[in-house]
Amino acid sequence: MATKRQQTMAKLTRERNVKEKRERKLEKKRARKLAAAEGGEPMVEVDEFGMPLVQVDEFGMPLVVSDESLATSTDD
Repeated sequence: MATKRQQTMAKLTRERNVKEKRERKLEKKRARKLAAAEGGEPMVEVDEFGMPLVQVDEFGMPLVVSDESLATSTDD
């Protein structure tokens, strides 16, 4: 069984992680709104590893991506 201090520190860590995640989400939302208001380029949302999730247009609607754009080129 964990000590009271360990439980408290674990709880604080979880709460801090949730708060940071919410802040990142809010920043992304604000950036999308700003880009849409400026008529900016379609945005590509990425996960924490930098991989694209969904490409969206200036209205936040997902764009259809063809299979050709997903194919990787082989330089053999």
